[in-house]
Amino acid sequence: MPYRTTWRVRRTAAAVLAAATVAAMASAAAPPSSAGAAGRHASKPVVYYLSLGDSYSVGYQPGMGNTAGYTAYVAKKTKTQLENFGCGGATTTSIGSQIGCNAPAAFDPVPYPTETQLQAALDFIAAHPGQVGLVTVSIGGNDVTACARASDPVSCVATAVAGIQTNVTALAGALGGALTSAGDSSAHIVGLTYPDVILGDYVYPPGSPNVSLANLSITAFDLLINPALQKAYTSVSQGSFVNVTSAPYKKATSGDDTGSTSSSSPTPQEATTKLKPYGVIPDAVWEVCKLTYFCSEGNIHANTKGYDFIGHLIVADLASL
Repeated sequence: MPYRTTWRVRRTAAAVLAAATVAAMASAAAPPSSAGAAGRHASKPVVYYLSLGDSYSVGYQPGMGNTAGYTAYVAKKTKTQLENFGCGGATTTSIGSQIGCNAPAAFDPVPYPTETQLQAALDFIAAHPGQVGLVTVSIGGNDVTACARASDPVSCVATAVAGIQTNVTALAGALGGALTSAGDSSAHIVGLTYPDVILGDYVYPPGSPNVSLANLSITAFDLLINPALQKAYTSVSQGSFVNVTSAPYKKATSGDDTGSTSSSSPTPQEATTKLKPYGVIPDAVWEVCKLTYFCSEGNIHANTKGYDFIGHLIVADLASL
């Protein structure tokens, strides 16, 4: 074959090879077809996490307003999409009777200007069948807040608890029924209680603490509030209860019961630690000072560490179910 002909054949072959290489590269770099992308997206449907309740459910902190609170922690750990229906100031009555919310969540809020918080959540569940995986509820604290100022705080709480148990039982039943109707067979309803912030009366207000009230608060939570809430939330098959009050936290190995010697008249006197500027205090009080604003400001809300702690307890409860 003449040299010029050979060169032309080689050049033609090289051109064909180059064109084929470019085509292959273009095919590899091309975005997947819409059908393929849709198929992959469909394999991972959104799972929703609904938060209901009061100012704890929207992560309120003094000076900061509503924050991410425990809900952001839970949503991240469970890989769910948060939809927060919570409303600061809500009670076990208003959650099912008050139209709209004047203090909604700052993160992933769900507006409901024409219906109640509970009804909005029920409507959401119905509109997203099979997609709700978790509901958390923090409610009841505002029902008993005024009892701290009553002449007989424990009797006041005992009276309030009857209504709390009735209302929360109805709330859990409505949520459980809605989840069942929507086909959310694996969904969980996690009911919460609160840190025993009134233990902070050991040191607050400075100069005139109320140790007697602090001791009575343990009785109120352990014998009245928490048993009523636990019974209400676990009255439905999907329900569980997280006892934030007695959960161990570092030095406070039994929460508000740390150091107590009597279940009928518990006083956390025996296990103590030193904490500035309060001096030597019971470990149970130390926990409240570390996780809430009560010892420093007399404010009942958790701080960021406190909300993260509650979130951790929720995730641990889910892992045990």
